[in-house]
Amino acid sequence: MNKHHESTGPADSQQITLRGPSELADALPYLMGFHPDDSVVMVALHGGRGRFGGRLRLGIPRAPGEWGPVADQLAESLISGSERREGRPDGIVIFLCQDSPDGESGRLTMERLRPFAQSLRTACGALDVPVLEALCISDGRYWSYCCPDGRCCPDQGNPLAMPGTTVMAAAAAYAGIQVRGTLRDMEARLAPWQTPDAASEQQQALDRALPSLVPRILDERAKAEVAKETLALARTLIGRLGRTRPAPEAVSDFGDDQLISDDEAAAVILGLQDRETRDKAAGWMEGPDGLSALRLWRTLARRCVGPYGEHAAAPLTLAGWVSWSTGDEPGARVALAMALRADPEYTFAQLLHRACNEGLDPEMLRRCLRGDDGGDGGPEEATTDTEEGGPSAEAGAIRGPALHVRRVRPSANRERRRGSARGRRATDAAGATPTTGRPSATRSGTARTAAARPGTPTAGRRMRDVRRYGRRGTGTRR
Repeated sequence: MNKHHESTGPADSQQITLRGPSELADALPYLMGFHPDDSVVMVALHGGRGRFGGRLRLGIPRAPGEWGPVADQLAESLISGSERREGRPDGIVIFLCQDSPDGESGRLTMERLRPFAQSLRTACGALDVPVLEALCISDGRYWSYCCPDGRCCPDQGNPLAMPGTTVMAAAAAYAGIQVRGTLRDMEARLAPWQTPDAASEQQQALDRALPSLVPRILDERAKAEVAKETLALARTLIGRLGRTRPAPEAVSDFGDDQLISDDEAAAVILGLQDRETRDKAAGWMEGPDGLSALRLWRTLARRCVGPYGEHAAAPLTLAGWVSWSTGDEPGARVALAMALRADPEYTFAQLLHRACNEGLDPEMLRRCLRGDDGGDGGPEEATTDTEEGGPSAEAGAIRGPALHVRRVRPSANRERRRGSARGRRATDAAGATPTTGRPSATRSGTARTAAARPGTPTAGRRMRDVRRYGRRGTGTRR
């Protein structure tokens, strides 16, 4: 068993020392803010005592043929991102987290993932950063890929510690840190309805609203009135939700769904596809209104059913923004990553995702939305001053410099990364704060089929233009 020390937090703060694979495995949910099922997690270590630095999470690619290229990309992303903030890592710890289908063959899962672990170790070594530990966590047990000693790392693995019984659990409880459920549970709160009857009724409401709203949004003379109607209805729904105390998390979403009709949800979902309307709605980001708005955006995301899945990018991005603004970084990363899966080219989600992952202060964007900075740029124009073509937020950059307000276009390198990531989930990274969220998916630069009302392809294409450009004739994706 490899013995080394990892201390959480910066050197000038209270530290917790973790010794060996057992305590590392137990600490993982506290580092991430949730239980990262079906994930590879890489954590950079700095200094002689192995202080935790940047961390990166990726859904494990299903195809073994992708493991080698993915390993190279993850190693480069984590190391280069760490260099920009804290300096080159002195080591890396790897976690492969995946339960077996039957819940009883974790060892087989560990052996199946061994080539992936080896690819990750080789990729990091090729960049002159050693992997100090590589663990597989499956079915309540852990295995070390680095320790050949069967006395401490037997073939059947070692059981994980009972929840709440370790030094990390005690320190987290003292600090008020809470661990969510699994990543799958967090995503389920934002995923479209799966109940056939409810999903069908909501889709019919969207079908009814689409033909009347889209032409008005695209009409320069009528779009202001649509924005006014959308925001007024959204304010009404936020007030309705605010007057109802949220139930425990297990049932709160169901209660919120009952408070909003299908037609109301359809009108706001379609109205938010206009960029300027969405930017104004982003102003509900603080205090009681912010929490009620978050409940509304979650509810609307669940209503983007069937062919309207791409429309979820707007409410998911707003949910991610409010979560980040109110201090819920794990929830923010989940929502923003899902927004990018719904529409990988949704610029507002790209920029928020990047800023959140790089540890920027959301107050910068709050001031922009409040109009305190005197500028006329919306939050979607805020981006980080990183090298053109460098790793994006999805690819592992850590905490970065101050925001600059400017318009951005995807670089050629980023477009190539999108193409290489087609068909799999992209990465999610962060700095010293816990990270979460299933990474955003990316697509190649080929044309996409817009979500559209069945039988109305023209309206679907026009709705896509509303989401991507905000107004006709504008050449900048928003």
